[in-house]
Amino acid sequence: MAAYLIGNIEVTDPAAYEDYKKGVAATVAAYGGRSLARPGAMMEVMEGDWVPKRLVILEFPSVAQLKAWYHSPEYKPLLEIRLRSAKSSLVMIEGT
Repeated sequence: MAAYLIGNIEVTDPAAYEDYKKGVAATVAAYGGRSLARPGAMMEVMEGDWVPKRLVILEFPSVAQLKAWYHSPEYKPLLEIRLRSAKSSLVMIEGT
């Protein structure tokens, strides 16, 4: 069953975050994931007062694949860059 990672990212160091962006897509793909939505696409708040900064939605074939990617040696250095260059909130949810 598919699993989704939904992230709200507030970039605090754009120069460092560029290094993260350059490498992350390849690591996601290596674990069977793909981007469903990312910044640059139209975003509109329909209800409530939550205004995400940089909303990202990734899809993986399973929870196990998503977790394997997140904890992988390939992603670890990129994760460290993201943690230094942005404030992030991530949620994983299993599809139906």
